[in-house]
Amino acid sequence: MDDGDDPFLEAEDVERMLLGEAAPARPAPPMNAPQGGFGAAYDDDGDDPYLEDEDAFDDSDYPASPAPRATFDPSAAEYDGMHDEVAPVGASGAFYGEVDGEVSDQPVPRITVAAFCERPETGALVHNAGNDRRLAKAHVTVELGGLPAAIERYHDESTPNLLIVESGMRGRGLFDQLEELAGVCDADTKVIIVGAANDIGLYRELMKRGVSEYLVPPMTPLHLIRTISELFLDPDQPFAGKSIAFIGSKGGVGSSTVAHNCAWALTEGIQTDAVLVDLDLSFGTAGLDFNQDPAQTLGDALAEPDRLDDALLDRLLVRCTERLSLFSAPATLDKDWEFSPSEYEIVLDKVRRQAPFMALDLPHIWMPWVKQTLLSADQVVVTVTPDLASLRNAKNLFDLITSARPNDEPPKVVINMAGMPKRPEIPVKDFAEALGTQPALVLPFEPQLFGKAANNGQMITELDAKSKAAEGFTHLAGLVSGRASTPQRSRSLFGKMFGG
Repeated sequence: MDDGDDPFLEAEDVERMLLGEAAPARPAPPMNAPQGGFGAAYDDDGDDPYLEDEDAFDDSDYPASPAPRATFDPSAAEYDGMHDEVAPVGASGAFYGEVDGEVSDQPVPRITVAAFCERPETGALVHNAGNDRRLAKAHVTVELGGLPAAIERYHDESTPNLLIVESGMRGRGLFDQLEELAGVCDADTKVIIVGAANDIGLYRELMKRGVSEYLVPPMTPLHLIRTISELFLDPDQPFAGKSIAFIGSKGGVGSSTVAHNCAWALTEGIQTDAVLVDLDLSFGTAGLDFNQDPAQTLGDALAEPDRLDDALLDRLLVRCTERLSLFSAPATLDKDWEFSPSEYEIVLDKVRRQAPFMALDLPHIWMPWVKQTLLSADQVVVTVTPDLASLRNAKNLFDLITSARPNDEPPKVVINMAGMPKRPEIPVKDFAEALGTQPALVLPFEPQLFGKAANNGQMITELDAKSKAAEGFTHLAGLVSGRASTPQRSRSLFGKMFGG
């Protein structure tokens, strides 16, 4: 650099760094630069030269984003190495044209990854990365169309755990489109931008706006795999899925049915991965409900929790659908199944690192491990029937949970088997007043539908997708996941930084 003030990398500086010589000094990020993921609040105080100088955002050298196109066909493109130009220094201080350090051998959890590319060769690169063993658990989809295609897709759909978007722009046009994306993007979605500009200023601006990483060619599938691994396998912030505990106010209220159908709706309706854990070791019904009879179960893991690693856990989990895995209960009476709360904690902590959501089907017993599991869950769903015993027990559960978790939202209530003929019932209004919250879902008494689904080993939506119960489970899955797909979805925190 001539005067030491130019924030952009010159060709001589790049060559010097590649040869291992001293790297040029770069300006430090602003002291008030916010931290956090995609959606973190951002305060544009007008002092940043990259936003004030319109000449710094000349998009004339970059192609306009193409119109949205069909799903990427890997057979129609070929990865060419992405050797287009020298990349800027990334967050780790290394060039993306070479892999600095080792790529983690630990598999990325069962996350959803969607890529929207402008160039077929970029799509081929992402496709090749998705086929790597480290991403074997992740669901990776690739489409062409760039930012406009991503914005159009997620107007009516929940965004994935990770969004990879290619854009050749680097100026106002890019930030305008990112603002549109923010309006439809879930706050917990991580975003990687694949660009074309060798521009440290742009890199820093994207980081300040909560973009997780900015990559430019040259790059290989290993670069992308390493970036994804660093986002979801950070040892200081290890990935952990959201745990949702389901418990009944008394025996026979249908809590397991609610748990199983909600877990299925999470994976099939919201298109995210989940693990269903049947914690009723003696009488669990998840295996029956999903027509599964595994040889090894949760009991084996609890017997030797310290031996449970990712490889063993993969063998113990049973695939019910493409996205839903089951940790089945032994469902046998030949053992007492006496395990300590710490043993349950060790196993569940390892399970929740396998997928974005972990549904816990708790039995209607009161033991120290049940209480600990209930109070440590991210969400609690209490299933009741409209009778006095259920109301009393639910009130006791609410009082315990709300007092022990003052900073968490109260449990969600599902009133099951409402409207049973000839049975006196407590009105929904009275239930809501006693608990201090409206029920999240009221399921009608439909013995034929639920009985047939149970006998067939099917979920309600599989049997009758148009039933009120099926719609209810989809609604509940959206509530507990925070990913309800509605046309008028509230803007994420990322939108607020633009005044949205």
